[in-house]
Amino acid sequence: MTGAELVALRQALLDWYDENRRELPWRATPGDRPDPYRVWLSEVMLQQTRVETVRPYFERWIQRFPTLTALGAASLDEVLKEWEGLGYYSRARNLHRAVREVADRYGGRVPQDPERLRALPGVGRYTAGAILSIAFGREEPVVDGNVRRVFARVFDDPAPKDSGLWFVAERIIPGERPGDLNQALMDFGATVCTSRSPTCGRCPIDLHCRARAAGTVGERPAPRRPRETPIEKHSVAVVRHEETLLLVRRPGRGRLGGLWEFPGVSRSPGESIVAGAHRAATEWAGIKVAVVRQLGSVDHAFSHVRVTYDAVLASPKTDPSRGLAADGVRWVREGELGEFALPRAQRRIAELL
Repeated sequence: MTGAELVALRQALLDWYDENRRELPWRATPGDRPDPYRVWLSEVMLQQTRVETVRPYFERWIQRFPTLTALGAASLDEVLKEWEGLGYYSRARNLHRAVREVADRYGGRVPQDPERLRALPGVGRYTAGAILSIAFGREEPVVDGNVRRVFARVFDDPAPKDSGLWFVAERIIPGERPGDLNQALMDFGATVCTSRSPTCGRCPIDLHCRARAAGTVGERPAPRRPRETPIEKHSVAVVRHEETLLLVRRPGRGRLGGLWEFPGVSRSPGESIVAGAHRAATEWAGIKVAVVRQLGSVDHAFSHVRVTYDAVLASPKTDPSRGLAADGVRWVREGELGEFALPRAQRRIAELL
């Protein structure tokens, strides 16, 4: 595609955006300066999550943490609790760490230097490009799933490589309103050039679309071969003592890091549900338990693994105060469970009670 064609494609997308831009709570109205914090927060929340899901979370979050300073002053427990149910919790942990780093190193102002911004926890090339272009008007490209699909069809490429996608994004971004152009690409991919049933009849760039000319729109990009999803079996010990339940905090890094849960372990081959529950109580809290009954099972799909949680109700056989000296082990009244950031599957386990 020639430089003149890219300029025409760019202008067509901006004209379409001016008429069809989505009204979203994190977007500034035309003519107003975007808030870098809101832009950053929205881009983190939108990673691997649909706009319809993010909207209510964003609105509640802004009420609780209206500024970057307010978020930096909050505890990790408060942050994770507000993120509860949105999934991919490493996003919240990294955002919290990054915001505190911005407060300490840059006086609470989001850095406009690409290298400094990308050095913050959880900020990669895409997120940095979105923040810099939308909030600061910098000519920085973005490539997400929507942009990938649009470029794959424009160039009729069944399997576009990341390097090629970023090359095109770098060529099209120079000019006025780079932030609006990036948002136009994302909105266009989300509402017109959709993965299924694209509305080519109202496409503003159909004259530039090689896949439209070739009749291959439905095949671009070609679907990726799905990977086989591994399955894990977990035993969960729901330990009740009088009117309290035992909760433990997961390590800060890794799956569901920093969240609270009932003690659980991934079962070894041949290990029974009950044996796994005994091991979970011992390894997490250092107590021995007596099994009362099996509560049931909860299935949950993560992005890379499916887990079946087999829950067992138990009572402590040894001194229930053992293990409480360790950080992240607590007896919690059943009515107070709502105050703790629990993963969705753990909420469902609690409902089994």
